[in-house]
Parts: sequence; structure tokens; C-alpha cells
Amino acid sequence: ARAWPRPRAGRREGLDRAARLRRVLVHVDRQAHVLRGLAVDCVIGFIEWERRIRQTVVIDLELPVDCRAAAVRDRVEDTLDYKKVAKRVIAFVEASEFQLVETLAERIARLILDEFALEWVRVSVNKPGAIRGSRDVGIAIERTRDDDR
Repeated sequence: ARAWPRPRAGRREGLDRAARLRRVLVHVDRQAHVLRGLAVDCVIGFIEWERRIRQTVVIDLELPVDCRAAAVRDRVEDTLDYKKVAKRVIAFVEASEFQLVETLAERIARLILDEFALEWVRVSVNKPGAIRGSRDVGIAIERTRDDDR
């Protein structure tokens, strides 16, 4: 069987060589702190019994960071203090009472963008045991400062 050459990235989209290179460089240069498995108890759900109890949600965050200066100087002042972000998110979620994980994820994203002046954030909120036979159910979103409020 003859192996056909694979199409090069960006050719189908009609991008010129410079545009393809910019797209690759933007992707390669992206760095992020990742917080996984932040478990927080809150009131979440739209069923009547869910409104009377606290349930655990599991949150994952991806936060942009340019870690080059911090890596050179080895100082927390030169990077995003993700412990502060985690503490703020925990306090917010514990005090919240949303019906939907979608709403909770949106509010977490907006809080992080506004209070920590980041350009973008990825947030996933999962509700363990929400569907029988499934480990969890949830939502994953990415938001930027430029998104409509």
C-alpha cells in the first residue's frame, strides 16, 4: 500500500506560511498553572432534595502564567500565587447556591478573570455521582477577559 503524504498544518484552512507559523508559536508559548481535583462542598442542583444538602463538586483550573522570570529567580512574587486563587475559589463556591454546574463554572471563570487580572482561564466543574453508573458529570469552559459579561 502506498503511503500518501500527510497534509501540512493549516493548508486546508488556506493559511499562508507566516500565518501557520504564528499559530504554532502562539500554541507553543502558552504556559499555565494547572490545579486539579479541588473538592468543595456547596449547594448545587435543581431537584428539591438537592437544595437542602451540600454536595461535593470537583473543580479543575488552568491559569495562564509566564513562568520564565519565576524559574530564573525562584521567587513566588514573580508568578501567579495559585494558592491565593484556590482559597478564593473555595470561599466563593462554599458560599454559593447555584442550580447548574454551568452557572457555577461561568461565575468561577468571571471571578478569576476579574480578581486576578488574567487574560484567560479554563474551568471544569464536575459533580461526582450525579448520574448512576458514571463517575461524574460536569462542564468544561474556557473564557477570556474579552468575552461578553
